[in-house]
Amino acid sequence: MMKAFIHVQHLLGSGHIVRAVALAKALVRQGIAVTLATGNRIPATLDCGGLSVVQLPAVRAASAKFDVLLDEHNNPIDEAWWEKRIAATLSAFSSEHFDLLITETYPFGRRMFAAEMTRLLECAGTKSSPPWVVCSVRDILVRKDEAWKEEWMASQATAFYDRILVHSDPQLITLGDSFPFAYRVSSHVRYTGYISDDRSTEATSADGTDEVIVSCGGGAVGSALLRAALSAPNHMPPNTTPKWRVLVGHDISEAEFQQLSRHSSSELIIERARKDFPALLKNAKLSISQAGYNTVVDILRAGIPSVLVPFAQEAETEQTQRAISLMKHRRAVAVPEKVLSPNTLAQAAQKALGLPAPDLHVALNGAEISAQILAADLGMETALDSTVGIIWERNISRDL
Repeated sequence: MMKAFIHVQHLLGSGHIVRAVALAKALVRQGIAVTLATGNRIPATLDCGGLSVVQLPAVRAASAKFDVLLDEHNNPIDEAWWEKRIAATLSAFSSEHFDLLITETYPFGRRMFAAEMTRLLECAGTKSSPPWVVCSVRDILVRKDEAWKEEWMASQATAFYDRILVHSDPQLITLGDSFPFAYRVSSHVRYTGYISDDRSTEATSADGTDEVIVSCGGGAVGSALLRAALSAPNHMPPNTTPKWRVLVGHDISEAEFQQLSRHSSSELIIERARKDFPALLKNAKLSISQAGYNTVVDILRAGIPSVLVPFAQEAETEQTQRAISLMKHRRAVAVPEKVLSPNTLAQAAQKALGLPAPDLHVALNGAEISAQILAADLGMETALDSTVGIIWERNISRDL
């Protein structure tokens, strides 16, 4: 049996680990055994059944600045921590032979982990039978202020990698939209369509029916949106306000959750984030959320109008660019964080409810397509999804 080793590090939000788990489970369905090495706590909503999970010494970002990293005891990491972390990563990778090595995001992000990742990549290269080395990267990169950092990404990719899987549909967003050196790596790139997790969109209850669903992913940077949503229904036109359901992410403390819950009523439900979120959206009339990768994919799957409040603190550009792209295709109304209030949120909700039915058809089975591409790379016999052909046509018409 073929074996894959996936390295993933999420620091603030949950998008990276959600995509990595979805890809890992798709590889398992192709008959490839997967070891998932993760450097942070796996969210409670994620099912990792069928995977061999290795918990590396945990680390997270202290804030959206990403300038301070904290260990599992909330202490700043030091050289001793790095030595322990690198040793754990190399030990996990060297424990058996792997045919695939997949790094999530790196080298197109996570440059602060370069010492660890370089050791891992060099270790892979010294094997008598080296693995096929793959980068798994989302649709949009965070732009850098200094061009040399982006050029460094391209150099690392061409030096160490055999394949770059870009988890987007190029008719919506291409790698070149956020990465000026995309031409340097174009021969390595395959677009896969967007990765959605395997949670069902089939409703198991009437929850969400004709509701406005407000969500913030894990919630690490979503408090402002949640608080604006508490009063926004009061600013909607009379007799037109559907029930609002506010989902509070599990990264938000219990104390803050209890404070938010005091605002609940028969027309304003406040509860923790749910595993059946995709099914809630499928029932809903409108989604209000940030513009993170996973949430936007869930919105596209549900086919409902949306209000996006992109996270844009510090140097973050990813969510704003994603929101702008969806606005261009009349799939969303955006509210910049700096003008967010109950009133502006209500105005955007009213506008979004009047959007026409969507006519944009985006590939959303990126995990399966990714697994099929990699199985083919490894020489395995695989029945290619028909969407692979569609994505390939979009590949060659854009970047390749």
